[in-house]
Amino acid sequence: MRIELPEKRYYGIGEVAKAFSVNNSLIRFWEKEFDIIKPKKNNKGDRKFTPGDVKNLELIYHLVKERGFTLDGAKKYLKENKHNSISNFEIIRKLEGIKIELLKLKDHL
Repeated sequence: MRIELPEKRYYGIGEVAKAFSVNNSLIRFWEKEFDIIKPKKNNKGDRKFTPGDVKNLELIYHLVKERGFTLDGAKKYLKENKHNSISNFEIIRKLEGIKIELLKLKDHL
């Protein structure tokens, strides 16, 4: 799944949930379950997610929804591969984007 969000400093929970095609409650649940997600909250208590939070949510989404990890399995995976999992995931996503662009170019030739 490729997440398309405009480049901003902060995203609301509605924007993030819509980008992942999930309910706001799932994003709030993941925030409580995974300590790598730490959105800022304004005076009203509205969550504001940074691009880093969105990348972490994308990794969690990938592990839980796409690869079928349980929540405990995803937590364990993130804990054991703290630095490698995020960098590897970003590399894989970039390569997938390059693949899509190359396939588009191939179709135009």
